[in-house]
Amino acid sequence: IVGYDIGSKIEIDFRTITSNGEIFQLRNYQKEAINYFCKWDEGSGVIVLPCGSGKTIVGIGVIKEIKEYTLIITTSVEAIYQWKKELLDKTTFSENEIGEFTALKKYIKPITITTYNMLIHRKCKEQDYRNINIFYDLNWGLIIYDEIHLLPAPIFRITASIQSKRRLGLTATLVREDQLESEVFTLIGPKIYEYPWKAMEKEGWISEASCYEIRISLSENDKIEYMNSNQRKKFRIASENKNKIKILKKLIENYKNHHILIIGNYLNQLKEISNVFNIPLITGETPALEREVLYENFRIGKYKALVISKVGNYSIDLPVADVAIEISGIFGSRQEEAQRLGRILRPQAKRSYFFTLVSKDTIEEEFAQKRQMFLIEKGYKYIILDENTFFNNFNL
Repeated sequence: IVGYDIGSKIEIDFRTITSNGEIFQLRNYQKEAINYFCKWDEGSGVIVLPCGSGKTIVGIGVIKEIKEYTLIITTSVEAIYQWKKELLDKTTFSENEIGEFTALKKYIKPITITTYNMLIHRKCKEQDYRNINIFYDLNWGLIIYDEIHLLPAPIFRITASIQSKRRLGLTATLVREDQLESEVFTLIGPKIYEYPWKAMEKEGWISEASCYEIRISLSENDKIEYMNSNQRKKFRIASENKNKIKILKKLIENYKNHHILIIGNYLNQLKEISNVFNIPLITGETPALEREVLYENFRIGKYKALVISKVGNYSIDLPVADVAIEISGIFGSRQEEAQRLGRILRPQAKRSYFFTLVSKDTIEEEFAQKRQMFLIEKGYKYIILDENTFFNNFNL
């Protein structure tokens, strides 16, 4: 492509049989997305696909077509493991050709995977972003920005000098709560491919999902404290409503034969839930290797439920999960709501269920409406239940 640097060449192809003996082939929309990008005259752009639809495979497909050194930037160490796992499982690339650039490992190879946090890490504000030199360490032909809706603002400034590199952005939603969507397009390029969520659901590539909002009263003591608090404190009281535990208990009982993710934002609340129901807890404090062990035990059915903080919003592959219960969230974040629903959209033989627990007659109701806007625009409907209706009439 005229105006773009050509990177050092690599040999990489897809396997027809994965490492565990399964037949592998691209889905039609994945082929389309790859072709759109590779034939796109501008050379760079954004591909938008629903959570659970195989965006990682699309990224790998682009690498396979371009066959040049590639730098992949993603959201977390877990996401690095996921990219590496898919590369080894579905391509001819070997482990010694794939590098990881993290706090513990700094190996730069023909395909290197790192995180946004590594790129913008510095010990103090006065320091330069030293790790940004990775952009110049090898002759990259492609830079992949995974989950670009999470692209940290400093990345926009410090990567302005790599506009001569071909760039691919992958995301399920271009919604940003900081209103910097246009900056994403400036850095990476325009949206060049999108596939509708509901169309993909109809074709069976992602699970059908039923969404519910359950409105729960505050206790009398909490109501008094709520009335006498500022806005931020009100939201915290509503989010940590103790009466949510009763609803949660009923949901866990109803869906005991399913794989449940309980997701929230407040650590004390999550620790209490973990202790009350004896369910493993994963937070930002959980070491990466321990997290992966817990995730794997969930995948194989040793655990039927996990309690997860916001570290579970992105880039975790838990295809067995079919029930998500949102106990608390980040104010009116549409992005977070979409990502949390996405945790249960991997193709299932049965319907998936998404529950958001909201304190009745509080500002949490208003924020819940804002959070749901993106998914409603994509064709999802929320059934609103009060706690009495839920207890008396709700059936699986």
